[in-house]
Amino acid sequence: MQMYDKLEDAPVQTTIKSAISFSGTGLHSGLPATVTLRPASAHHGIWFSRSDVAVGDRLIPARWDAVNRSPLCTKLENRTGLSVSTVEHLMAALAGCGIHNVLVEIDGPEVPILDGSSVPFVRGIMQRGIRQLAAPVMAFEVLKTVTVQDGDATATISPADTLRIDFEIDFTDAAIGQQRKSLTMNNGSFARELCDSRTFCRQADVEAMQANGLALGGAPGENAVVFDGDEVLSPGGLRHADEPVRHKMLDALGDLALAGAPLLGHYKGTRAGHSLTNTLLRALFATPDAVRLVTCDAAQAERLPGFGLVWDEIPAVA
Repeated sequence: MQMYDKLEDAPVQTTIKSAISFSGTGLHSGLPATVTLRPASAHHGIWFSRSDVAVGDRLIPARWDAVNRSPLCTKLENRTGLSVSTVEHLMAALAGCGIHNVLVEIDGPEVPILDGSSVPFVRGIMQRGIRQLAAPVMAFEVLKTVTVQDGDATATISPADTLRIDFEIDFTDAAIGQQRKSLTMNNGSFARELCDSRTFCRQADVEAMQANGLALGGAPGENAVVFDGDEVLSPGGLRHADEPVRHKMLDALGDLALAGAPLLGHYKGTRAGHSLTNTLLRALFATPDAVRLVTCDAAQAERLPGFGLVWDEIPAVA
């Protein structure tokens, strides 16, 4: 499948070739929503637009400083308080496909969960194809190690010539237990290794969330993996033996994509969640001389997420 409409000697920014829509239900709100990705020009970046809002500022930036931090999902909010939540799986797909510019129109407050992973977004994006733009690729190069901590959860980012994600989780439920994984995000590794891994939770957490008006759109086996002790309750079981840690890495990529440009750095998460990863980005950009924006040469661009993505390696589970 031809995914690019032209090739350039120098690395350039990208967008999608044409609009594509995805419809489904919000995981936490239970509300139906349709999200439409539209091509955007160079230097536009990624913005959300609430098409269901008739007046006022409908635009919400996909950026770290627009995050209203919460433990269960990533929620973006503009200066007027208009928000869109559960953006992490879509952001991971855009980053993993190497998309730099797109307008995301949505007719509700929450991105549909689809199958609980990023693979429906990835397959849709790559079927539409990628258009290259006449502007150089920019990336944030990490220059200093920055670490944040919340109880026994830590997140660190340190200098590296590519984006690498290391993650470790440890759950008392025997069906999850302790898992760790490490991957670089170039050469199509996100699409090949992570994008089909679904969100997960424990049965006790489902009951607690629903009692508090959350996870109203959750459907075990359809859009989430549910564990209870040593059992996997979701019909069909796991897509990977270590699907939980792979999904945490997927989430981390989506949350790191809110830097505003691809990152060149080594992220390490231990029991980290959405809120802590956002705290890490805030600390990174607040630390003097810890990061700088660079124009990528060809060698750097080959180490960015999305480079080397091959259609035949994208899982066909959605």
